[in-house]
Amino acid sequence: MMNRLLFLLLIIPFACSPSTAQTSDSLVAKMLHEKQIHISEGNSVRLLMSGYEKFDDLFREVEQARHFIHMEYFNFRNDSINDLLINLLARKAKEGVEIRVMYDAFGNSSNNQPFSHAKHDSIRSLGIRLEKFDPLRFPWVNHIYPRDHRKIVVIDGRVAYTGGMNVADYYVTGIEGIGPWRDLHMHIEGPAVDALHSIFAEMWHKQTGEYLFRSLYFNRFDPAAGQAHVAIVDRSPHVSNEIIRDLYVSMLDNAEEHVRIINPYFAPTHRVRSAIRRAIRRGVDVEIMVSGKGDIPMTPETSLLVAHRLQKRGAQVYVFHGGFHHTKAMTVDRRFCTIGSANLDARSLRYDYEVNAVVFDKSVTQEFNDMFDRDIQNSEVMTRDWWKKQSRWSRFVGWFGNLLTPFL
Repeated sequence: MMNRLLFLLLIIPFACSPSTAQTSDSLVAKMLHEKQIHISEGNSVRLLMSGYEKFDDLFREVEQARHFIHMEYFNFRNDSINDLLINLLARKAKEGVEIRVMYDAFGNSSNNQPFSHAKHDSIRSLGIRLEKFDPLRFPWVNHIYPRDHRKIVVIDGRVAYTGGMNVADYYVTGIEGIGPWRDLHMHIEGPAVDALHSIFAEMWHKQTGEYLFRSLYFNRFDPAAGQAHVAIVDRSPHVSNEIIRDLYVSMLDNAEEHVRIINPYFAPTHRVRSAIRRAIRRGVDVEIMVSGKGDIPMTPETSLLVAHRLQKRGAQVYVFHGGFHHTKAMTVDRRFCTIGSANLDARSLRYDYEVNAVVFDKSVTQEFNDMFDRDIQNSEVMTRDWWKKQSRWSRFVGWFGNLLTPFL
């Protein structure tokens, strides 16, 4: 962590001071500044609102890579989209491009099509530096926490990606019985690229011992790529344990008019739930979208119960029926938003390695709000009558899951 901070202070003299205007975005910017989190100017941010958009954009940028491609994912599923990516990376390796890829060992083993040892070794033989983060060893339960849940790609130090999407076919094809897999990712250019890259470099050093904090890999971005101000908020266990909780609480506590939240595993910790309730009491319009279906047992029922309790306090809750919404995002006052890898559950907020981008840009925020408005059309408004129609079993599962949320 110290290596990263010192390096960024030297090569990224673009931290901007928060505005003196006491709006929600300036107050959150002030909090980030106090936490020594850089807010960089001159960024371009494009939202990628489907797996097709993300992989089409990513593959196009990988094709153009000339120097290096660095990837950090929780989950590489051994399927066709992954094969396409590996074949493309192998071709770039033959062209002399440095390829470093890291995935979480638990994330790999927890999906239903994991990399085998043989597959892992065969990929390495193609000239791709492939590494597992924290391989599972006996007793494997010692390795459940913390896991690397981030999603980061950096190409030539010029473009970066982050958000909620791993590498898997279902981001394009959906899942039988659930439907389309909705998610949100970002294509970022500008100074924020180095902030994301420093997180990868530190994690790579932690796992491999290779030191990447060199000018060869940094300060290669376009300093005037766009107009967005971006802060990269990194949660590293034992270093910045509270930071993403602090971010959400600050955003909620400083909201003046409007908050929108989409999160797939909506079971916030006590501090975040309390901040949502405070916002409602102040008269802030709080809108929450949760999925009616999910990929993990008990999580849909638990999210619906938690959302129902907030709905009784005054939140407007939408139950999304257009598939599974895996998006992890929140907007405040239509002025700024955060999008990233962090779920609103104890695992993300208390245990795992996570990264969120805070984007201070009204046009990007409006893009998200437009998506939210479209998705309302595929949603049902949660009401008291709606809740009464849910089965006793479903409500019991939600109640039981809620008891476990401090530990999961």
